Amino acid sequence: MSTLKDKFKIFEDKDKAAELGGGIDRIEKQHKGGKLTARERIAVLLDKGSFVEIDKFVVHRNSDFGMENQRILGDGVVTGYGKIDGRLMYVFAQDFTVFGGSLSRANADKVKKIMEMAMKMGAPVIGLNDSGGARIQEGVESLGGYADLFYLNVMSSGVIPQISAILGPCAGGAVYSPALTDFILMVNQTSYMFVTGPDVIKSVTHEEVTKDDLGGARTHNATSGVAHLIAEDDEHAMMMLRELISYIPSNNMEDPPIKVCTDDIHRVEEKLQTIVPADSNKPYDIKEIITTVVDDHRFFEIQPLHAMNIVVGFARLGGRSVGIVANQPAHLAGCLDILSSTKAARFVRFCDSFSIPLITLVDVPGFLPGTTQELGGIIKHGAKLLYAFCEATVPKITLITRKAYGGAYDVMSSKHIGADVNMAYPTAEIAVMGSEGAVNILYRDANPEEKQEYLDDYREKFASPYKAAERGYIDEIIYPKNTRYKLIEALEMTQNKRAANPPKKHGNIPL
Repeated sequence: MSTLKDKFKIFEDKDKAAELGGGIDRIEKQHKGGKLTARERIAVLLDKGSFVEIDKFVVHRNSDFGMENQRILGDGVVTGYGKIDGRLMYVFAQDFTVFGGSLSRANADKVKKIMEMAMKMGAPVIGLNDSGGARIQEGVESLGGYADLFYLNVMSSGVIPQISAILGPCAGGAVYSPALTDFILMVNQTSYMFVTGPDVIKSVTHEEVTKDDLGGARTHNATSGVAHLIAEDDEHAMMMLRELISYIPSNNMEDPPIKVCTDDIHRVEEKLQTIVPADSNKPYDIKEIITTVVDDHRFFEIQPLHAMNIVVGFARLGGRSVGIVANQPAHLAGCLDILSSTKAARFVRFCDSFSIPLITLVDVPGFLPGTTQELGGIIKHGAKLLYAFCEATVPKITLITRKAYGGAYDVMSSKHIGADVNMAYPTAEIAVMGSEGAVNILYRDANPEEKQEYLDDYREKFASPYKAAERGYIDEIIYPKNTRYKLIEALEMTQNKRAANPPKKHGNIPL
């Protein structure tokens, strides 16, 4: 008969075996590839000592292809819950040392359990992906596991934050779970995502492409826009996830976390007086204005390498979390185009889902002209951003720094589509189009001297914020140096905003 000591010994042996995953050799191989193991990643991500593991002893139930002789405790995914800055988080981390982190029916059930718990408890889910894909030996059971997770991703969307880190391979059907989550972070040179890999592409279309060019972190952060953040290594990735989550509430019924603000809310910044050039055709960096006015000059940019003509990201003002959307005159003159419209629309909808107020900085000469844009569907894609701003019921504060021309003025959170506070610098130009274009249309037959007179007259009347202010479309014209306090004041005023859209199942956004 076994003693208590024997029973505890069995437990300890199993516990150690589960923690070793695929064994020492495979752990060393993971380290040699510049990657941490699943458990090491969780240890860096969560507050020290806060992780509680669930389903540590789960094994797969497959007996085909000799799999009955290969049962490893945990079965290739580590699941559980813990804390980030004292806040509850649910985490799953695929373990590449066990069957290449491939998804089995058993480990899909582990992830499913975590996601269902997160929904019940109203806490974020963070997925650390590092997997070879579906476990081929299990066939449709593995595919069914994926589909179960996709369904939960959709049901959780807008209810709890879902964040994916791609820390190794993520291919085939596996890519669609991260794609359905709110943010995707990738690691430079060690992670990649694609639906079909280089070998399949070569056999079908005869194109030659490397894994990195096809689906590496830079490709998805800069070109495709699939990913939102890029980290240099696993530790850096975990730190970025910790910072990202600090701006976001735990669920859609809570307010975003408020931090104690030690940065003077009345801070006046003289340099803001000269950031926007007097010459309206000269570029400047909108991020200079953002970093100057936000708390501690800290701006957490989302998708910094993609569609750079628009800037989106999180910051704090007076301790409150805000989402910032800003045209970037330093890139494509700040024009809206297909990519920037989609990027900003997605961000606006995320902020609205989780009650994060929106600050919009406007310097937009219009939509980018050209056949590529028109044939690519700029009408439909531009309408996404318009839809997102119209639909958003969070506090919306808009500041026009310079140009706000044509339809782009309307789209960029104007008073007419529900913005609560609309401000402008004295340098603002709010008009149907630029002065030269307008005069050339209105007075096409005038001689050059007359045209110059008409141009000066048009500029005085329309290339300023005063016509809009006369009509009440601009609430206040402010000195640039006072931007910080003016934004904080507007945030405080709108903090108890209550607004609801008409009851409906859901709208039909122009996808």
